[in-house]
Amino acid sequence: MYSTINKKEFVLEGGEVIQNLSIGFHTYGKLNSKKDNVIWVCHALTANSDVLDWWHGLFGAGKQFNPEKHFIVCVNSLGSCYGTTGPASPRENQRPLLEYFPLVTTRDVARLFDVVKSSLGINSIKTLIASSLGGQQALEWSILNPILIENLILIATNARHSAYGIAFNESQRLAIYSDDTYGKGGIEGGKKGLKTARSLALLSYRSYEIYDRAQTDQEYRVDDFKAASYQRYQGEKLANRFNAYSYVALSNMMDSHNVGRGRDSIEGALNQISAKTLVVGITSDCLFPTREQRYISSHIRYSEYAEITSYYGHDGFLIETEKLTELINDFLHNGFKKNRPTVFKSTIKKSELMSRSLSGLTYK
Repeated sequence: MYSTINKKEFVLEGGEVIQNLSIGFHTYGKLNSKKDNVIWVCHALTANSDVLDWWHGLFGAGKQFNPEKHFIVCVNSLGSCYGTTGPASPRENQRPLLEYFPLVTTRDVARLFDVVKSSLGINSIKTLIASSLGGQQALEWSILNPILIENLILIATNARHSAYGIAFNESQRLAIYSDDTYGKGGIEGGKKGLKTARSLALLSYRSYEIYDRAQTDQEYRVDDFKAASYQRYQGEKLANRFNAYSYVALSNMMDSHNVGRGRDSIEGALNQISAKTLVVGITSDCLFPTREQRYISSHIRYSEYAEITSYYGHDGFLIETEKLTELINDFLHNGFKKNRPTVFKSTIKKSELMSRSLSGLTYK
């Protein structure tokens, strides 16, 4: 079920105030009488709050997180364009905020979650699960409100966004800024630049191996290459469902992420987390390399690290749901086994790589 709640004023970390904040979110299932069946999901960069749609390998009837047993909550991120206040929201003159939308941080989003939690009457969260930008938000919330969360699952994320990740995001923003329709007063502004930005981003979400296997032409060509067509297609698809202003806002949010900001240190901030934690890395992820997840796990008191071998790069968190299910089951129900392997191999056969289309991964 999709719902919205409103808050008259919301003060951002930077001191700016959002008036008449609207928060969009999805819930599935029912909160039980003990209020101990809450599964909270934080979505990635361009996703929405309909987690049953984009993470259906883990969520849904018969899946790891089942609405028949769990009360599942996913909140649309501040700055997005899927229900929560963002650049497309109107100012007092009813024109959209667009490039005037203020800088919002992962810490702001964590505080936004508290507003929704209170509105829903939630006192504790059984499991908080997230990846990528959502994982950054989940880390902040786990530090701000450590006694709230019983189990924390972090996949392909980091405690501070890397210089490499910031460089990728800035290159994408430069592509948007180079579109002369951006910043001219219309929500459709920057659409061509957004296509280019998405094409650039895709290179960081995937791996050399998956492009080689899935996008190599099988016949001799001198132009119109399969990989080139694929990049154009993915850029077009995002531009048709998203806007450039939200993309800029959310990529800036990601760049701002640093759990040590205003605290003693990153290590000290991570040590404040009291949840039992599973941190998962993906071997081929170049955007959030596994050393970042190992670092997170090493500084959380009750944490275990595991990684999945995959050809899919960062987007493996959307594809490798069979292995994620196995890991999560081990984590939640059996307790970690000290003699189990740290590295879990993908269950996707090499012969399936071509048939498993990546074009469906629209919500990274």
